[in-house]
Amino acid sequence: MKIAITLAALRLSALRLSAFSLAAALSACATLPASGPLPTPKAGQAVFSDIRLDSQRPGLAKPTTPQYENPILPGYYPDPSITRVGDDYYLVNSSFAYYPGIPVFHSRDLVNWTQIGNAIDRPGMLDFSGLATSRGVFAPDITHHGDTFYILNTCVDCKGNFLITAKSAAGPWSDPIWLPFGGIDPSLFWDDDGRAWIVYNDAPEGTPLYDGHRAIWLQEFDPKTNTLTGPRRVVVNGGVDISKKPVWIEGPHIYKTGGHYYLMAAEGGTSVNHSEVILRADSVTGPYLPWSGNPILTQRDLDPARPAPITSAGHADLVQTQNGDWYAVFLATQPYTGDLYNTGRETFLLPVTWTDGWPVILPHGQAIPRTVDWPKLPAQTPETKTETHYTRFSHHYGYSYSVQAPLDWLQIRTPKTPFLEVFDTATVGLTALPEAIGDLSSHPAFIGLRQRHNEATFRTMLSYTPQAEGDRAGILAMQNDNFFLFFGITLRDGQKRLEVTRRAGPTDPRDGVVVASIPAPAGRVALTADFKDGKAVFRTGDTVVATDVDATNLSTAKAGGFVGTVIGLYAFGAK
Repeated sequence: MKIAITLAALRLSALRLSAFSLAAALSACATLPASGPLPTPKAGQAVFSDIRLDSQRPGLAKPTTPQYENPILPGYYPDPSITRVGDDYYLVNSSFAYYPGIPVFHSRDLVNWTQIGNAIDRPGMLDFSGLATSRGVFAPDITHHGDTFYILNTCVDCKGNFLITAKSAAGPWSDPIWLPFGGIDPSLFWDDDGRAWIVYNDAPEGTPLYDGHRAIWLQEFDPKTNTLTGPRRVVVNGGVDISKKPVWIEGPHIYKTGGHYYLMAAEGGTSVNHSEVILRADSVTGPYLPWSGNPILTQRDLDPARPAPITSAGHADLVQTQNGDWYAVFLATQPYTGDLYNTGRETFLLPVTWTDGWPVILPHGQAIPRTVDWPKLPAQTPETKTETHYTRFSHHYGYSYSVQAPLDWLQIRTPKTPFLEVFDTATVGLTALPEAIGDLSSHPAFIGLRQRHNEATFRTMLSYTPQAEGDRAGILAMQNDNFFLFFGITLRDGQKRLEVTRRAGPTDPRDGVVVASIPAPAGRVALTADFKDGKAVFRTGDTVVATDVDATNLSTAKAGGFVGTVIGLYAFGAK
């Protein structure tokens, strides 16, 4: 049986699954065909089989029951937002210019999370054409009101702020409703009088007083018409103390409890000076007064030379459990040395304590704990995957985990041209498109998975014959179009070669600088890429093609931006 996936529908046909775009394959709950004989690649097609990504963070003691490990979502899952509906919890993250966008997770215990969808899962919803990987969708906010889920978000450099809605968090989500206000990081607050408010980051009134001077704005939202109403007003100017020139106040959320309105926001920028601050008011429109004990979360005051540091903590969201306890989800990073980390900003969970009427995520001077007592909620097992999200280990076998089409494979920018053919759960074919990594105008034939831990191994078997000079197919690990590592088969000077190339900036050749090159073995070629902290080793079978390769170009500090490393399958053909 064959399943052809197009934008319009899923159709049954004969023997394999072919995809108009990765989007539908990622988002549809389609039954995949059973494994069979390995296919012969078509001209210009690369066939990948025995796909596997394993990763780990060694050296951590096994947590004692009943405790959980941080991060709860390891790898590039930044800017978490959370909401509770009865006994169910839903969480979303930023995905920037990767597609499909805005992963949606479900949990019943706040620790084990199962991805149930992607909110941006149709190419017509948003267009990421021409965008660098760290543009696109920033900091989504998820809420639930009545019988509807709401995601408020910003598409940076692609039309601005928008709202999407759904009856189920798994989707389908509506097409974007564009909202006429500037800035980034909007979130929606539902007051108990039935009114709704949007709070967001934008430029301050008048001329900014210093670099990084921003403000938090508030305006009422009419959910009946999905429009803004009434005046907009600044509720936080600069940060908790503008005399100290605080920078990048952003990611605001409003909560109401105990008769007070609490406005929580990130401050300091999403790097080592990141923090979370809290203000309080008696009215939703303010005035909001900061707590004298701010910040309520930061790691910037700790010794940067401490062992196995967790850094850059901030951009939090709060949720109250059905038992009345409060928890915070937030982003943080795990450098392997200095400020170098390849895995991006990850999602952590901590309980919230209340001090004199103020929420505290972590007292000053305390390091984020890696193991924490389990929330007082019923434990659960993951619903559709054999892996749990919060452990120090991660394993991904094949294209999909089971007979269901996967949700966690990503491609770069919105799909334009068909390229993916799924033969079975472990074997896919990629048509080598004339769309290259290294070209922002491209929509390349690439599917990848987030690197979940600092130590990772990606392996596959490749059948591929390049058709023209410069054609290539293999494993690609990337932070963006200018910073990547490639290991695979190419045609160079008329010879079929097995190469490692590295790009470490826009001045390097588009396909990267050649690190190592050997004659390509005949037939199916085994490719293995090992990553450990800032180094990489590339092997085919027992032959080491390149060792001790500098992989720090995959770190956020060197590549810039807001994403983490994505490792996957890539094919490029000039014709």
